[in-house]
Amino acid sequence: MRKGAKAAIASGVCIVVLGGAGYGAYNVLSTLHDGGRPAVRTGPPTADEISDTTSKFFAAWEKGRSATAASYTNDSADAEPVLSSFGAVAHIRDVRITPGKATGATVPYSVKATVSYGGTSKPLAYRSRLTVVRGETTHRALVDWDPSVVHPALKRGDTLSTGEAATPPIEAVDRNGTVLSKDAYPSLGPILDELRSRYGDKAGGTPGVELVIQHESQEAADTTLLTLAAGKPGKLRTTLDARVQAAAETAVTKYAESSVVAVQPSTGDVLAVANHREDGFNAAFLGELAPGSTMKIISAATLIDTGLTSMTGPAPCPPTATWQSQTFSNLKGLQPDERATLADSFARSCNTAFVKYADSVQVDSLTKEAEDRFGLGRNDWKVGIPSFDGRVPASGGPDTAANLIGQGQVQMSPLNMASVTATALTGTFRQPVLVAQKLDDRPLATAKGLSANTSGQLRAMMNRTATSGTAAGVMSGLRGTIGAKTGSAEVDGQTKSNSWFAGYRDDIAAAAMTQDGGHGIDAAGPIVASVLRIGG
Repeated sequence: MRKGAKAAIASGVCIVVLGGAGYGAYNVLSTLHDGGRPAVRTGPPTADEISDTTSKFFAAWEKGRSATAASYTNDSADAEPVLSSFGAVAHIRDVRITPGKATGATVPYSVKATVSYGGTSKPLAYRSRLTVVRGETTHRALVDWDPSVVHPALKRGDTLSTGEAATPPIEAVDRNGTVLSKDAYPSLGPILDELRSRYGDKAGGTPGVELVIQHESQEAADTTLLTLAAGKPGKLRTTLDARVQAAAETAVTKYAESSVVAVQPSTGDVLAVANHREDGFNAAFLGELAPGSTMKIISAATLIDTGLTSMTGPAPCPPTATWQSQTFSNLKGLQPDERATLADSFARSCNTAFVKYADSVQVDSLTKEAEDRFGLGRNDWKVGIPSFDGRVPASGGPDTAANLIGQGQVQMSPLNMASVTATALTGTFRQPVLVAQKLDDRPLATAKGLSANTSGQLRAMMNRTATSGTAAGVMSGLRGTIGAKTGSAEVDGQTKSNSWFAGYRDDIAAAAMTQDGGHGIDAAGPIVASVLRIGG
């Protein structure tokens, strides 16, 4: 029995004394065992319990009794401030909640209410759902708490707030002046929020009054749910290309948990960024995942720049390779080739060829190549919104070998790998940007890039991969100057590897990642090819 409730048993009569708000008329001692001991309910909640709990929870929520409503959840400490912000901070009134037909223990419902602030009111309507579970210690039927119970867009640490917007709204446009709205380009929603947060006060607009989600991280921009009084938007020009963005958005929707970025190698401009993820996370810019064999672009450059081999030099591909007691193998079906050159092993994505060079490379060789030549891992990119800048640590032990094939401690985002591809193509590192540097005079990252010799060898090897290697099927039909690299990264706990693919066509380079997507050609490859087909 939970704190605040006291029970007395006398002469076979059960009496429940409630000491605190939130327990309603709940009677935990509904029946008695032999000897006068109370029966404890176990197993899933019954239909009657589900109906009773949801009815009491909704009634308390409607009346603004946040503590009482929270007590009908299995995490009242976390639920209470969110429910409290609903009325006190978000100024949401006249709440009416209509439950739908339950499916098992899950109850859908619709919420209709009014948001009022500063003499202005607007209706608010949305749908959500909750699930009723058995309390682990109380054995009560309780709402399984998650912030999405209050609003489907809420996540842990989020609260609701209504007031004057922190920044003026923006009208974001692409490089050609096409308006980029959330409705037309849904994947840009979080990105436009970030752009507004950082540049709204520089674009010449005035703030309005809005109902927003305030996120726990102060680095995250507020998410607008309802505009009560419209502000004046300022125009913000981005580097995006609406045609390429549309192609990217369509491509990622075909594969769950997918992200893609396209950049213009000659300028560093980001042409498209799209995510298709259940959590809404901008993994395209912020993902931190092992890139698999797409990392071999940097690894091959390291081998060439350190003088260990060249595209026509030796890179034998044995069936297995062992480094410090860890055995590495190739993809199933890949035939060994002891006479392979680096170009052969690169095009066929032979892991063991690169692992064999772990004996020769210095522990920090890959790290220096990534930082000095490709501008990665120094945490100094200023794209315009938050981004992850890659991580290639100088790892010893088995990770020295694993890092060479994009496993171990190496982590990248699709933005990072699109930039790597662009650097390989041009030989010049240009830090990706989403808005022009002149807008805020922010310093951009620099790196010395690749020699003409190294860049030329990488282009030749990537072209071979795209025309007759592992990427040939995906890149088929693309004309112009093309190159690619496939990748797949094994992740603990996943039945399938993460699919990675990087490629270029003329003056566009793109990289994609699909979690649990399999081989590079299975998911990420078709995404990149679709983007290159439009952008090239």
